[in-house]
Amino acid sequence: MTSHPACHPFRRTLLAAALLAVLHPASAQDTTSTATATASTGADEANPARVVVLGSRSSAKTALDTANPVGLINVKDMQTAGPLELGKLLQTLDPSFNFSTTFISDGTDIIRPATLRGLGPDQLLVLVNGKRRHQQALVNVQQTIGRGSAGTDINAIPMSAISHIEVLRDGAAAQYGSDAIAGVINIVLKTQVKETQTSTSIGTTAEGDGDMISASANTGFAIGDGGYVNLSAEGRRRGETNRAGLNTSGEVNPPRVTQRIGDSLAKDAFLWVNAGLPIDKDSEFYAFGGVSKRTGDSGGFYRRAGDNRNVPAIYPDGFLPNIKTTVKDASFAVGYRHSLANDWKFDTSVNHGRSELGFHERNSINVSYWYEPRPSGGIYAESPLDADTGTLKFNQTTFNADLRGPLELGGRKVSLAAGFEYRTDNYEIEAGEPVSYQYGRTNNPAILIRGQNGEVAPSGIQGFPGYTPGTEVDDGRHNIALYLDAEHNLTDKLLVAGAIRYEKYSDFGSTTTGKLSMRYDPSRTVGLRGSVSTGFRAPSVQQKFYSSVSTNLNNSGVLTETLTAREGSAVTRAFGIAPLKEETSKNASVGIVLRPLPNFSVTADLYRIDIDDRIVFSSNIGAEPTEGGACAVPGACPIRAILAPLNVGQAQFFTNAIDTRTNGLDVVAEHTTRWPGSTLVLSGQLGFNKTEVKARRSQSPVLTGAQLFDDAQVTLIERGQPRQHHVVAADYTTGSWNVNSRASYFGDVQGQGFTGILDTWEGKWLVDLSVRYAFTKRLSLAVGANNLFDTYPTKWAPSAANPFPSLGFTHCWETCPIGINGRQMYARVDWAF
Repeated sequence: MTSHPACHPFRRTLLAAALLAVLHPASAQDTTSTATATASTGADEANPARVVVLGSRSSAKTALDTANPVGLINVKDMQTAGPLELGKLLQTLDPSFNFSTTFISDGTDIIRPATLRGLGPDQLLVLVNGKRRHQQALVNVQQTIGRGSAGTDINAIPMSAISHIEVLRDGAAAQYGSDAIAGVINIVLKTQVKETQTSTSIGTTAEGDGDMISASANTGFAIGDGGYVNLSAEGRRRGETNRAGLNTSGEVNPPRVTQRIGDSLAKDAFLWVNAGLPIDKDSEFYAFGGVSKRTGDSGGFYRRAGDNRNVPAIYPDGFLPNIKTTVKDASFAVGYRHSLANDWKFDTSVNHGRSELGFHERNSINVSYWYEPRPSGGIYAESPLDADTGTLKFNQTTFNADLRGPLELGGRKVSLAAGFEYRTDNYEIEAGEPVSYQYGRTNNPAILIRGQNGEVAPSGIQGFPGYTPGTEVDDGRHNIALYLDAEHNLTDKLLVAGAIRYEKYSDFGSTTTGKLSMRYDPSRTVGLRGSVSTGFRAPSVQQKFYSSVSTNLNNSGVLTETLTAREGSAVTRAFGIAPLKEETSKNASVGIVLRPLPNFSVTADLYRIDIDDRIVFSSNIGAEPTEGGACAVPGACPIRAILAPLNVGQAQFFTNAIDTRTNGLDVVAEHTTRWPGSTLVLSGQLGFNKTEVKARRSQSPVLTGAQLFDDAQVTLIERGQPRQHHVVAADYTTGSWNVNSRASYFGDVQGQGFTGILDTWEGKWLVDLSVRYAFTKRLSLAVGANNLFDTYPTKWAPSAANPFPSLGFTHCWETCPIGINGRQMYARVDWAF
């Protein structure tokens, strides 16, 4: 699709944000913490928190001296930002990161998609302590950001366990492997052993709902000479919010609220550990990981009283299905580090992770059970109103062996790193209870069961039909990887680095990628940096093996049974869809680093990311209409001929269907002023990003590229995430007081979802404010407000987005970068002892 004209608004936004970067401040520095969160660079290089390891396997560098842009977020920034969920916190502090709000999206309501630089959730690699983190079991199959992907469940990691976060904004598949097309996030855990740190928070919205209660504790114990065990425990409860309007569609009389549109009720619990045990002065064992359990309670689509999916004897006023989700996540890594002669180091580790998502449907019914004819006459007139609908499981085990150190070549020092990786991925789908998916008690399609309207009764429990024995799977794959990194200062002013990586997969073959980076510093005040790389992303096992039957809206706004067909199934074979292959990418960036003053820095980085054969979730492929005898001639309606025997209204599947190009610019500025007893930090981050679909293609003889991936899906990729995301901030500390203000701009987004009508939600500024008073060095009280001025997305125009506004949708659905909760207020007590 063509982009929305934005030349002049782009210039105005750039100018305004640049001025704000000077006039407004960022987060203050803390001599005990890591880097300043609201800027990727900083002027105070004496602070060890400025040192980063992400992006290079040679000696650590400050963020201003790296060959690729790396952002840093520290503990203080997490405290002053307000959000208690890691995904929302990253979106607040890093403009390249997006964490779109979702609702009425099944499991995506509890595991929301996390993205970097406007790409997909599965094109972002997440590390913990430098080790690959496993992906989530959930596949985003609803009309949301990241549709068709299975990214990383970023909220499974508690903030109380985190020391700091590094964000590499550059393609790094050649360095770290598959999924690192958009960049890499490295979450570094705490190692402190000196005290017990506790934090307790309460909060609510301006509407008086969405009450949040959170408590956490982090403590450490010293073991021997230099050993440590650091433990974190955290729990929170987030109340439901509902911004649904009246249902004026005529389905209910008088009009009333029938939907739940907002955050689901969620309860979260975490327990994490990070430990190191020196064996001698040259070696240590280490271990880290944790477990979490989160439950969600959200709504599906309202079933009206007269709908064939309802039983009036049970729900005379219709009903809203209730989806209960339980997310269990566990990970544990153990490893051994050893320092060798001549500054060489060896590191080997095993890392296992597991993600599990269980579904349970309540306030529902299996209509076919109710209306199923009894052999003796009449109907059964009974059905369970709740059922387990199935479980998704993903687990991953990774073995690494890495060796790095300096090598003298021709009298010159070259930093080398080499390594081996072996990884296994496995995916499971467990079927739900029979009532959750069956068509009548015998599940026999030959028995005619009619609902209240005389139409064929739908099968399965309403809301989220269960996974069937036919969709069950327990399968996986393995791969090996070899990599080589080299870094060398050709002169005192010129650094060059290169990486090459070979990977071989058990299911689709091998691939080789490479990267070249450069850093040139003609003077202390000016630095130039750039990189070119190739990358890849292997199709995930979730994309290869996932299948389901769900209830979605079709293009006419009618709830329809939708089949998600896995690779190699009868449906994909009938449509002529080839097995998945890897995505390939080319990434190029060029940037400048300016340090005109000791307390002032500016960085700017331009980038381009081209992705070919991008794996996407197809459009809902519906049968051809039969009006006017259009399907009377054999072969005239090939889609209908494929779908009719399956008793579904539409189908969808994963396929390598599009090529995309992403262009962007990241600008970061920070200025620090110190007076006796006071510090003021001003910062601004400007993020510009534009993704375009360059080509759509179809392997199917039945479907065109535009049918396989229609305009609504193109719009979701091109305009579903903001093309501008800016953060300007001020942090002022004087004595025991700290005041932090932050203004975030989210550019306009668009979607055309299930209606085919293009809707635009305007760009908005959100302002956050927090005030903290430290009674002592160990006890402080903070109060604050996120979205201080109670800003909401543009209201949905009733005439332009039918049927959504009439069903109670007030603001947005498929893309909601700023959410729809409005102002959120909180108070927090931090105490250490």
